[in-house]
Amino acid sequence: MHSLHDVPAPAKLNLFLHITGRRPDGYHLLESVFMLIDWHDTLHFERRHDGQVSREDLSGLALPPDDLIVRAARALQQATGCTQGVHVGVHKRIPAQAGMGGGSSDAATTLMALNRLWNLNLSRQQLQQIGLGLGADVPFFLHGSSAWVSGIGEAITPLEGASRLPPGQFVVVKPEAGLETGKIFSSDLLKRDSEPATISVFAADHYGFGRNDLQPVAEGLQPEVKKVRNWLESFKLRATMTGSGSAVFAPMKQIIDFAGHPSSWQVRICKNLESHPLKDWVSDKKL
Repeated sequence: MHSLHDVPAPAKLNLFLHITGRRPDGYHLLESVFMLIDWHDTLHFERRHDGQVSREDLSGLALPPDDLIVRAARALQQATGCTQGVHVGVHKRIPAQAGMGGGSSDAATTLMALNRLWNLNLSRQQLQQIGLGLGADVPFFLHGSSAWVSGIGEAITPLEGASRLPPGQFVVVKPEAGLETGKIFSSDLLKRDSEPATISVFAADHYGFGRNDLQPVAEGLQPEVKKVRNWLESFKLRATMTGSGSAVFAPMKQIIDFAGHPSSWQVRICKNLESHPLKDWVSDKKL
């Protein structure tokens, strides 16, 4: 196998996000449900025999020279001693600084694709171990389906049986302005003492439970987030910011004509995914 084309990297939405405390090292403890949606980046992988990792943007955006895709490929080389290289072409569609996990999802897709392209046969657990070194959200995307996430993002519990997410439609709005995660987490105004919840309480109202503790701080830093929320609420929808923003989403029960928003906003109707498109590319074998 010399190449893999049209490989998807789906975005996520946080149905809620509670901060339950903070560790002595400054990391925040959280509880959240991460839900995969059908808004995705597309990656193309060509094997290189010189061991180099190169990356090309195919959508006209200037990407940093050492983004998470490059770092994921190098981390995999380092962990396995693999001497093969890769050239990655990227169609970026998931907006940056949105709270939708685009960079982390690209990294997870890169790990799963190169595990296959380079014939490494690492298990999901081994890839998650490498992924955690790249970013707190990467292990979730490697997990392969929507999940209850806690700790600093590393404790992932599948949503099964009654807690499984029903199929749904969501309007997702990304205003022009982005938000820097660090600024929100370092704010003195951030609520850090939410009561721990349980999966069963969440499962009684999948799309109505909880709130995003980062949202009040985010709206203070970036008024556009509040504008989007107010606009969605004008349609009688329950609007919540995802992650550290600036994207805001709302579950939809019927088709709505979302005309009349500023042209700089990206407004998209998304469905949730039953599982990650690459879930079967990785084995769950425990070593």
